Amino acid sequence: MVINQYDIVLVNLEPTIGHEIKKSRPCVVISPIEMNAHLATIMIAPMTTKSHSYPSRIPLTFAGKNGWIVLDQIRSIDKKRILKPLGKVETKTVERIKFVIREMLVD
Repeated sequence: MVINQYDIVLVNLEPTIGHEIKKSRPCVVISPIEMNAHLATIMIAPMTTKSHSYPSRIPLTFAGKNGWIVLDQIRSIDKKRILKPLGKVETKTVERIKFVIREMLVD
């Protein structure tokens, strides 16, 4: 399976510890295609429908549900955790993801 940056994939996040987001859920692929093509791992940001407005969380509507991309829980996972592809993030949301990641990690 070709995994592109900003694809949305269903991922099994178990086992988890403490406050990590749990269970199988949609996740946004954050790592670029160059990494995804050559490594056995990818970087993802989980999505949730239960959250609140916070600077590191991006609101979106996906598959008819309102939810959030949780950029404060970015993690690397083995590709074996991917259960199936679900779709792609809209362009306006991609721009918001890039902005928030820059704010969080650069400068």
